[in-house]
Formats: sequence, C-alpha cells, structure tokens
Amino acid sequence: MTNENRAIFQCLNSRLCHRNEEGFTAPAALFGPLRTPCFVIDEAALRHNLEILSGVQRRTGAKILLAQKAFSNYDFYPMISEYLSGTEASGLYESRLGVEKMPGRENHVFCAAYREDEFEELLQYADHIVFNTPSQLAAFGLRAKAAGKSIGLRINPECSTQEGHAIYDPCAPGSRLGTTRAVWDKCMTPELFALLDGLHFHTLCEQDADDLQITLRAVEKKFGDVLPAMKWLNMGGGHHITREDYDIPLLEECIRYASETWDLQVYLEPGEAVALNAGYLVTRVLDIVENGAEKIAVLDASAACHMPDVIEMPYTPPLYGAQAVGADEETGWLETEVTKVDEKSGWMTIETAKIEEKTGWTTTETPASSGNPLSASKESSRYRYKLGGPTCLSGDIIGTYCFEQKLVQGDLLVFGDMAIYTTCKTNTFNGMPLPDICCLTETGALKLLRHFGYEDFSGRLGSPMHTAAHPGSWNGRS
Repeated sequence: MTNENRAIFQCLNSRLCHRNEEGFTAPAALFGPLRTPCFVIDEAALRHNLEILSGVQRRTGAKILLAQKAFSNYDFYPMISEYLSGTEASGLYESRLGVEKMPGRENHVFCAAYREDEFEELLQYADHIVFNTPSQLAAFGLRAKAAGKSIGLRINPECSTQEGHAIYDPCAPGSRLGTTRAVWDKCMTPELFALLDGLHFHTLCEQDADDLQITLRAVEKKFGDVLPAMKWLNMGGGHHITREDYDIPLLEECIRYASETWDLQVYLEPGEAVALNAGYLVTRVLDIVENGAEKIAVLDASAACHMPDVIEMPYTPPLYGAQAVGADEETGWLETEVTKVDEKSGWMTIETAKIEEKTGWTTTETPASSGNPLSASKESSRYRYKLGGPTCLSGDIIGTYCFEQKLVQGDLLVFGDMAIYTTCKTNTFNGMPLPDICCLTETGALKLLRHFGYEDFSGRLGSPMHTAAHPGSWNGRS
C-alpha cells in the first residue's frame, strides 16, 4: 500500500481500532449490517478536509467554494457551510441545489453555454455568473448585470500542466472551455469589458500547487493587463489541497501574490479536496468465475454504473486489505505493494512486491523506512482476482487485486475514496439498482440517508406509470 493508499484508509483504520480495544477489527464488523452496494460518507474524514480548507481561507483571505459537480450530497451541506464560503455550480439545477441546501452562502455558476429558457430562473439563484465566451457575455450579460449579479468570464491561459488524461485537460489543444487571448482581442468590446467584475480559469485536475504556480504565471503573461481592473479572480478547481503531501504553503503564496498584485478577491472552487478520502463503496462478492488461469470475482457493485470514472479516466480504485496490480509488459511481472496489518496494534507494514504470473511466486522487499533491513525472499503466492460488476458489459471491470486469503461468495469488500464523482455520476444501465447512501457519523454510527428502488430506475425512462397522461403532450420544463 502506497503512502497515498494509507491516507485513504487512515480514518477507517482509526474507527476500526476504536471499536475494538484489542486493536484491529475487520471492516465487516462495522459495515456488515449494510445492504450492498452502499456508499458510505465518513463525517469525521469530511470534517478533517474542511478544517484544512478553512485554514487556507483564514490565513490568506481567499474564499473557497464547494464544486458540486464532484460532491453534492446535500445532507452534509450544513457541515460544509460551517467552513466554506459557498457553492459552485455547473448549471441551473446545481445552482438551485446550492441555494436550497446551503442558504445564505455565495452561489457561483459557470456553464459552457447557457440556455435561453433557463436563464431567467438561474438569475433567482446565482449571485456570481461566469460566461465561457464573449458571445455568451453579449447574449446574457446585460440581463445578469441588471439583476445585480457579479459577472465573470472564463479565460484559457493555454498552459497545460497535465499528462496522461487529456479528457480532463481544459487547456488541451482545441478545448471548448475558456476564452483565449486571441479571441479576447478579436471579440472583446469596451461595452462587454464594462460588464466584467472578474476572471475565472480552471486548468488543473488532481494537481499540486506547483502546477498552479506555473498556470498563474501564464495567466499573468496573457491577461496581466486586464486583471487590475477586476474585483475578483477565480482560480477554479483541481487543487488537491487536502492530499497528505500537498504543498499548502506554496498555494497560499500564489493566493497572496494574486490578491496583492492585482488588489482583488481570490476564489478557489475545489471539489475533490472537499471530500477526498471521505467515502467508501461497500460491496459483496456474488460469485467466483474461473476462465483459464484467471479468477474473476463478480460483485454487486458495477464500475460502469456505480464508479464510472474507473472506466472513463481510467483508474483502479483502492481496495481495503488488498493491493491493485498492474502488469509490467517488459518483464511479465505484476507489480504491487503488500500491506500487512498487525491485529493487536493496528500498525501497517508496507512491502513492495512483484508477482510472477507464470509461477505464482511473490518476491518481496521491505523498505528500510519501515524499520526493517532490506531483504528479499520467496513466499507462497497471494490470491489474485479480477473484480467485475454484474452487468452484461464485458468491460465492466474494476481492476485486478491480490488478497491474503481466498475470496468466497458473500465476502464484504470496501473501496476507498468513493465520496467524489460517484453518487453524482451513478446510472441504472442494465437496470442495476443505485447503491444506498449512508453516513458514518462522527460517533461511529451508521445512518441510512437514501435507499433507491425500482421507481428510481423506471421513473426516468418514460411517463409516470400511475397516470394516464398522453405521451405526446408537453407542458414545458418543470
């Protein structure tokens, strides 16, 4: 288990040890009563993140908003409102949710293109409206300004700091997000410029402050002549502020530089950082399938339906008590890191490992940092399974993992870092039920927040079955 994975399950380990005075307790002792699959939001982990973010606000004067696109479980909005300045929305419904569930806080919205038939309603909710292009500013800016809204324009500094996932890179070549300086020079008029109160840029994804520093320099180079006339600068999201090794002092240096250089209010709108490592997806093994040398555990959770980023990004989610493995194409070994938990103390020993696919032997090396001398020895093979969902999609695969024991039907598994981009992205493909949503309270109790049933599947596919409404009738948007 890497340092990052240890951080993912740190709060859960603490809770499990607390439940058993003698030390470590298996997750089944805590989550066993749950109907699976089930998302569990950890209040203590969420508050830990919020305290970190609140500290950044307090020390710098910046305002931090919850990006609801990543985490919009509004049962936790009262807690979030104790720490953050408001919400950020990507459209009408999220903006309305922010007003209804976090009243009295700032409500910002950015959309790549606003709809004429929704804009008047949006004006009832948002207090800061960011446009994507000068043409959108021209279409809606006067109405927004007349309604007393603070107006912004999203800029594209054309500075990409990402590698490996262009799908999440707003500065990728040909991006539709944000106004480049060339377009600004071509389309910005004095009348449009007079409408602006601020600029907005969002270029990062799960990145550190050094990438923000690089981006900020590019923003200054491209738009430094404009910023002195602005009241605020929104630096967007993608800042992994609550990650264990994130450089918070550098972030705060960037914030102070912007606010002092251009005399403006700085906003940040992280999503992941708010709920990073603050949730779990609890699932059970339904069956074990064998195909040649491969063993596949079919779970009641689906990558395609319940954690779509696993396929979309793609990535392999962390799994409690197991290690994700990936094949090394050159050597034919499977590389992993092995975690052992002392049942009395709860402390973890971390070992790097390589698993030879042909023989099944595992070679391990214990790093000196663990307090043990370097050693290498062969030991019996750990149990390797591919984990997949119950849908008909062949590619509904979560990943391949190594376990200390054989999996059997009914085993309970816990995926980590499942509060973000999960409940807000689930779907009912194949008629899969949506997972329940539970809260793990700060006192250690489990509380059911929402159970989903057949009606949640059928209700979005056609007219309500209990009415005789003609399918051809249209009464407008509700």
